[in-house]
Amino acid sequence: MEYNDQIKNRIKRIEGQLRGILKMMEEGQECRDVISQLSASRTAIDRTMGVIVSSNLVDCVQKAVKQGEDTTELVDQAVNLLVKSR
Repeated sequence: MEYNDQIKNRIKRIEGQLRGILKMMEEGQECRDVISQLSASRTAIDRTMGVIVSSNLVDCVQKAVKQGEDTTELVDQAVNLLVKSR
């Protein structure tokens, strides 16, 4: 799979969030503020994983349809990836 610039930029933003959280910890900021930022980072990671899985699924299904193959297993694998990630 090819990872486009949009997906890479999402990861870079998450990286920046995590660095910001580490800085907050080093500065001794409040627990609730740190946890809030960690939660936001987790949400961003979850959404990025969803984008990657869905993009890959679309590509795989399109290829399978062109080749006359059944796509059920591809969809099951994508769902399992998302379920296991939680």
